[in-house]
Amino acid sequence: MHGKPEVVFGEHPLTIEDVNAIASGKVAVTLSKHPSFCRKIDSALAFLDKLLKEDGVIYGVTTGYGDSVTTEVPSSLVPALPLHLSRFHGCGLGAYFSKSQGRAILATRLASLSKGYSGVSWELLHLLVDMVNNDIVPRIPQEGSVGASGDLTPLSYVAGALVGEREVYFDGNLCQSAEAFKSCQLSPIQLRPKEGLAIMNGTAVMTAIACEAFSRAEYLMQLMTRITALCSLALKGNSNHFDDKLFAAKPHAGQQQVAAWIQQDLNHFTHPRNSHRLQDRYSIRCAPHVIGTLADALPWLRSLIENELNSANDNPLIDGEGEHVLHGGHFYGGHIAMAMDTLKVLVANQADLADRQLASLVDTRYNNGLAPNLSGADPATRFINHGFKAVQIGASAYTAEALKHTMPASVFSRSTECHNQDKVSMGTIASRDALRVLQLTEQVLASTLLGAVQALRLRFAQGELDKSTLTPPVIAMYDDIVSFFEPLTQDRPLEALLRYTVEAIENKRWSLYEQS
Repeated sequence: MHGKPEVVFGEHPLTIEDVNAIASGKVAVTLSKHPSFCRKIDSALAFLDKLLKEDGVIYGVTTGYGDSVTTEVPSSLVPALPLHLSRFHGCGLGAYFSKSQGRAILATRLASLSKGYSGVSWELLHLLVDMVNNDIVPRIPQEGSVGASGDLTPLSYVAGALVGEREVYFDGNLCQSAEAFKSCQLSPIQLRPKEGLAIMNGTAVMTAIACEAFSRAEYLMQLMTRITALCSLALKGNSNHFDDKLFAAKPHAGQQQVAAWIQQDLNHFTHPRNSHRLQDRYSIRCAPHVIGTLADALPWLRSLIENELNSANDNPLIDGEGEHVLHGGHFYGGHIAMAMDTLKVLVANQADLADRQLASLVDTRYNNGLAPNLSGADPATRFINHGFKAVQIGASAYTAEALKHTMPASVFSRSTECHNQDKVSMGTIASRDALRVLQLTEQVLASTLLGAVQALRLRFAQGELDKSTLTPPVIAMYDDIVSFFEPLTQDRPLEALLRYTVEAIENKRWSLYEQS
C-alpha cells in the first residue's frame, strides 16, 4: 500500500540505520508474523489476564506507581490506572522534538515492546505501526525526563496520542490524534492494564536521539578528516605526517584509517607535499590522533546504542511463556547516558581542532603566505577588507559553547519521586546535549571548510598549487563548494552561505570515504 521498503519488528535486531531510515520517512514498518514472536506477545497478554483474574499483585497494574507501590488499586479502578498515568505525566516543557525525531521515538518504543516482555496487546502494536506508516507523529516536549524510570514524561505524549488525547503532527498540520486517526480510518485505543506503563517506562526517547547523534557524529568524523586534508593543502603542509609506516607504530585502527584517508586525499605517493618542512602545527600533524579518538570509539558506541535499542526496557517485565513477573530497573538509561556523555566530548574535540585549523588559515604568522584573513581583495582595497576575520571569531564562539556542554549529564543524578527514584541516569539530557554539541560543531566545520576552500582558491590563483595534482574526490568536493560559494574578493555578509553549508553537512551532501 505504501510502496516503501519495510523494517520488520520482532524478527531481527534493529540497527541505528533502521531507526534513522524510519525517522526520515524512507521506510515503512511492519510486525513479524513468525510463530515465536506471535507466541511471545500472546502468552504475555494471557498471563497478565490470568493474574488479574486470580487477584495477583502486579506493580503498576494493581498498585500505584513509584513510591505509591504500597497503594492497592481496587479492581474496579484497574482499567483507569494507565489512562491516569498518561495524563498526570503530561507536563513536559521546552522545545518540541521534530517530526523526524518523533518518528524515531515511535520506532524505538515499538522495538522494545516487540521483544514480547511488556504484556501489550496486538491492538496497541498495530496502532503504533499505523501511526508510523500514516505519519501520525506525537508532538513531544524535550524536557522533563531524568532517564529513570525511563522517559516517563516525554513518552506520556505517545501514550496520550494512542488514546486520542494529545496533539500530533499530521498532513502538514497540528491536530488532535483522534482527528488524525479518523482521517486514516483508525481508532484510538483503550489502554489495557500495564499498557500505560509499558509505553512510558523505558528508554525510547534517549535511544532515538542517540541514533540520530551517532549518525551525525559518524559523518562528522569523515568530514573533519577531509577538512584536515584541505587545510594541509592550503597551508602547504607536510604530507609525511600521515605516512602509513608512521601509524603502524601506534596501531589504533580508527586513527590509522583517518591518517590513511588524509594521506590519500593529499595524493601523497604521487605528489608528496612539502617534505622540506619537518613539522606542522599540532592541529594538522596530530589531527589523526584527535579525529581517531572518535573513529575508534564509534564501534563501541554503536554497540551500546544498539543493545539498548534491542532491549526490553520497561518494568515489570512479563515472561508469559515461563509465567513470571520480573520486577527490576531496565528503564534505567545509564548506558545511553554514558554513550552520549562520551560522544559529546569526542565531538567537541573536533570543533576545537577545526577552530585551530581555521585560526592558522587566517593568521599571516602561520598560514605560509596566504592573504590576511583569507581576503581575496585586490591591492587597492585590501586595507578595508577583512575576509574571514569575523567567521573565525564566530567559529571560536561555537567551539567554546560546544566545549561548555561537555560536562557529563550522568553525574547530575537527582533524587526524585519521594526518594523512590533516588538514583537516575539523566540519559535524555545527555542525548539532547550531544545534539547541541553536534549542531555547534557542524557550524565550526562549515566555517573551516569554507575557509579552506577560500585558501585553496588563493593558492590556485597565485600559482602555488596545481589543481591537477589533487585527487578526483577532492576536486569534486572543491568544485561543488565553489558552485555555491562565490569568491570572497570584497567583504559581504556570509550568514546565508554558512547556513547553507551547515545544512549541506546535516544532509550529508558529500560522499567522503569508503572504509578500507
